[in-house]
Amino acid sequence: MQKPPDHAYPTHWEADVVLRDGGTARIRPIAPDDAERLVSFYEQVSDESKYYRFFAPYPRLSDRDVHRFTHHDYVDRVGLAAIVGGEFIATVRYDRINDQGLPAKDPEDDQAEVAFLVQDAHQGRGVASALLEHIAAVARERGIRRFAAEVLPANSKMIKVFTDAGYTQKRTFEDGVVRLEFDLEPTEQSMAVMRGREQRAEARSVQRLLAPGSVAVIGAGRAPGGVGRTALRSLLESGFTGRVHAVNHAFPEDMQRLLPEDVPAVRALQEIPDPVDLAVIAVPADSVPDVVRDCGEHGVQGVLILSSGYAEAGLEGRERQRALLGQARSYGMRLIGPNAFGLINTAPDVRLNASLAPQMPGAGHIGLFTQSGAIGIALLSGLHARGPGDGGIAGISAFVSAGNRADVSGNDLLQYWYDDPDTDVVILYLESIGNPRKFARLARRTAAVKPVVVAKGARHNGTAPPGHAVPTVRVPDSTVAALMRQAGVIRVDTVTELIDAGLLLASQPLPAGPRIAILGNSESLALLAYDACLTERLRPQSPRVLPSAATPDDFRAALAEALSGDGCDAVVVTAIPWVGEGAAVSPADSEGAALAAALRTAAEAHPEKPVTVVHLAMDDLAETLAAPAPAPAPAQSPEPEPAAPDPVRVESTGPADPVPAPAARPAEPPLPAHNPSNRARPLIPPGPPPNLAARQPAPSRDAATAHRPRPSPLRIPAYPAAERAVRSLAEAVRYAAWRREAAEPGRVPEYDDIQEAAAGADIERLLNRLTPDAPTGRSVPVPPQDAEALLARYGIHTRPVLPAPDPDTAVRAAARLGYPVALKTTAPHLRHRADLGGVRLDIAGESELRRTYAELTDFLGSPEELRPVVQSMVPRGVDTVIRAAIDPAAGAVLSFGLAGAPSQLLGDIAHRLIPATDREVAEQIRSIRAAPLLFGWRGSQPVDTAALAEVLLRVSRLVDDHPEVVGVDLEPVVVAAHGLSVLGATVRLARAPATTDLGPRRLPVY
Repeated sequence: MQKPPDHAYPTHWEADVVLRDGGTARIRPIAPDDAERLVSFYEQVSDESKYYRFFAPYPRLSDRDVHRFTHHDYVDRVGLAAIVGGEFIATVRYDRINDQGLPAKDPEDDQAEVAFLVQDAHQGRGVASALLEHIAAVARERGIRRFAAEVLPANSKMIKVFTDAGYTQKRTFEDGVVRLEFDLEPTEQSMAVMRGREQRAEARSVQRLLAPGSVAVIGAGRAPGGVGRTALRSLLESGFTGRVHAVNHAFPEDMQRLLPEDVPAVRALQEIPDPVDLAVIAVPADSVPDVVRDCGEHGVQGVLILSSGYAEAGLEGRERQRALLGQARSYGMRLIGPNAFGLINTAPDVRLNASLAPQMPGAGHIGLFTQSGAIGIALLSGLHARGPGDGGIAGISAFVSAGNRADVSGNDLLQYWYDDPDTDVVILYLESIGNPRKFARLARRTAAVKPVVVAKGARHNGTAPPGHAVPTVRVPDSTVAALMRQAGVIRVDTVTELIDAGLLLASQPLPAGPRIAILGNSESLALLAYDACLTERLRPQSPRVLPSAATPDDFRAALAEALSGDGCDAVVVTAIPWVGEGAAVSPADSEGAALAAALRTAAEAHPEKPVTVVHLAMDDLAETLAAPAPAPAPAQSPEPEPAAPDPVRVESTGPADPVPAPAARPAEPPLPAHNPSNRARPLIPPGPPPNLAARQPAPSRDAATAHRPRPSPLRIPAYPAAERAVRSLAEAVRYAAWRREAAEPGRVPEYDDIQEAAAGADIERLLNRLTPDAPTGRSVPVPPQDAEALLARYGIHTRPVLPAPDPDTAVRAAARLGYPVALKTTAPHLRHRADLGGVRLDIAGESELRRTYAELTDFLGSPEELRPVVQSMVPRGVDTVIRAAIDPAAGAVLSFGLAGAPSQLLGDIAHRLIPATDREVAEQIRSIRAAPLLFGWRGSQPVDTAALAEVLLRVSRLVDDHPEVVGVDLEPVVVAAHGLSVLGATVRLARAPATTDLGPRRLPVY
């Protein structure tokens, strides 16, 4: 058991957490200078709560009690406090005990007694549950494996805290007291409980920001213009349903209302008699701390800071930003910004536009988050151009532009949108990812129920956007893209692609497969769509080209036939203005409106298949398709469909070269429905979503096993270029395939021979020996023998390597290993370089070994320089390389490729996020371009890919179980027809940072 020197105050135990109601609290160790806070806290606790804590009336703490509860050794006795506004609101402590329940004398005793006390005013906020997570993590760090707690039977709230935690428990009743004992080793259930609480708390904190009952704009100037006055005008013009106040210390004392807006005007926040839920701050950066203090003292729930001059302004601004974040959290407030553009909520019962956007976007079902105000403007403008107005194809549910995102980030919005009934598609523009492990976890979970579309700025190595104090990515952008796709994220490159993909996913069902029908009245445009499909690895049918004079009825009939075909999963319609004699539509209708009505009629009959439109010079077509459809006419008897022409024949008067159609294949199996605006939603009971009575009831997730009809009114996305339409459709096809696979996820195998606890002890011993004074995060290489022993704990066995500093030693080593052997150099410049002669294989005897040794040293250098080693030969096979590493911006990554030129020269390496499942590893092996060499290319014997997959999974488990393992490199791994051999291995260790996604929930500090 490790004890800190001089019982040092453990700063890494400090954490900010979000509570059940969306507020925040600070959790930290209790220190000797907390005596006054403890006494004040205890005085505010009811007599009943004190009785539950001490099993007897205990009106006040004695001086001895205060000293005992504030002086800890942070090993055998630890106390933590939850703090809001500088005052304790709850405490927890543990005392190490022996098997008899007495204070422990032996440092090997691994049990502790734990007790809580929560101020009555803060009970029900989830404070005790958060404290339990953190005190359990502290106890595990100090070698404690079990907690014991004695609770009075009437204290049902505290009993529930323990029983709901998900740990393995034992419960007894004796002498009128309930005794609970539980192991602190995290279980699948305890992790699920913790993640569920985290999601609900963080979602609630965002919901409080997006749906405030009252807003104060602090810094609204007296004269029109300026940031504050602009934000105030946006708020009022949006039709915000709550109360609005203008605050400015420069207002005259007799000023009651701000004109011409006619809103209440006050000089200070304290003059507002009612609660304020959201404060919009637009004052100079030097004045912000005073404003935030006033907000905290007034009980404001969240602040939106539009002011600039923070981390984007340099080191001084970065320190100012950190102080601002600490100040806001000390009062339990969430913070958007600083340097933010604002937030918008289009829900009819809120209508909030607390941003600098010049107009309120239309209401819809796209959730939008950006870290850049400029990109936020571009996205809002682009969406408005594609479908303005409420109910249009481009309507949004909520928008947040977080600026420097010192607090609220994309992860928080993913938590909120995961079960938000008003959001069907999530669009994120990210310039940095502060907690990549958590982002991957949240994105994967959200993508399982609704699409997540991401564009990543600052993609190149070594770049970080101004204002974002996060590590920069070390892996190539292609690797980041592959890892995002593994998590189900739809990764795009541009703002235009964000909008294109978002519109299709928000309005159309997911395709059941990659088979695409193409039809239209332009052969050239149809062929462009066909080529684009092939480029995106879709399976297009031969385009059906209608005459240039085709009428809307012709389009309707052709689309209806294409959608009804079994060999079609989606349809791309191409259209150019009508060319020919006579009128194709009545004088009362525009050509685009008539064609839009015809396409809608055909699509409504087949709501399970997506339709997208490519148009040239037909803006009225795009506008009509994007808008809500008119009310349906009374039902009439359907007329028989005219016989459709051959779908592979070009129906034009001029010559054409038909494109051969690929062979049809069976449709893909069904996937859980992505049903825009009417899809199964987690944690939401069946029934109409609130405030959206016109929308149909959402079925339960278990019932969602097939595509649902497209919601009414029908909207169809239209694009001015075939490539854009097909690229968006291809993203939907790939996402649908991922959803089908996610419906039957793989598993992380359990191996009986893995010695997790022993490996952890080895790692701690090695870190103490190799990094006694190294800072957290700095990695060190593990000596070869120790690395081999650590890998062996996880069932990864390397071939023995014996040093050969001279010929005689080499001969003895070969005799020990048995001939034939290999003689290799281990000098860094020659490692794995058989092409330079540094590796000699199949040495059959002593004389050959001596001769080879002499040749090697004569040709390449002295033994001291070459560092030769001897290793036994292994069966022939394919040389591969397996790596695992912790990237600061991408998380834990598992990599695989063929050794040598394929991986080093061509970059043919496949990556997966850790922990990887058996399904993901199997796909990883097959995804590299050189994979045929593993499966019998050109008549060669296939190798044992099952053994290869097992080693990959074991490496993944090692890195996932022990965040201190920051690098593993197995090279080469020779995979034979039966089994494999690991010939070389290196391991790097570093002390794990306190803020990881593997421990108790906590808010990040950037």
